[in-house]
Amino acid sequence: MTEEPTRPVTRTPDHAIEPIFAERWSPRAFTGETVPEAELFRMFEAARWSPSAYNSQPWRFLYALRGTPEWDTFFDLLVPGNQKWAKDTGALVILVSNSRMKVGDEFKPSASHSLDAGAASLAFALQANRQGWHVHGMGGFDKERAVTVLNVPEHHRVEAAYAVGRATPWAELTEEQRAKERANARRPITDFAFRGGFPQRED
Repeated sequence: MTEEPTRPVTRTPDHAIEPIFAERWSPRAFTGETVPEAELFRMFEAARWSPSAYNSQPWRFLYALRGTPEWDTFFDLLVPGNQKWAKDTGALVILVSNSRMKVGDEFKPSASHSLDAGAASLAFALQANRQGWHVHGMGGFDKERAVTVLNVPEHHRVEAAYAVGRATPWAELTEEQRAKERANARRPITDFAFRGGFPQRED
């Protein structure tokens, strides 16, 4: 039997959408290839055009490239479970959002800074896929220590961490790795989209 050279595509949307959304995924097996800074900046450029309240653009991307002095600082913030696979990625990114925005001549609290940063993170990830890279988001890292070691200013929130790299070809994965790399599913739209408001509770 011929071995599959690429990861099987098993995601089938229920409605017609652009393929870029279902094709995005978060691998854990990476080749160890360094992400060139110019490639990373193309991803940041996509994030730059994301929508935000008052065009405040609250996202802040802090990053370290594999093989640079900053890498160990970022890597040490990850929990051991994420370090196990992130060691083979080519860049580490921490997303931070500014909780204040400038309205006219004064700074005001932003109720949507995390939402806006989330929009930027999706643009970042989708652009990475179009460039042949993959982004794996993480909540498993020391956010409190990140504030100190990365000099995060007041009124900013550490949101998430991301590992960026080149996914290991399917043919080169072990059976154990393949089990973890298979495409996952999503809940149906009826679980989260409700016409007219939330359904009536049945007590």
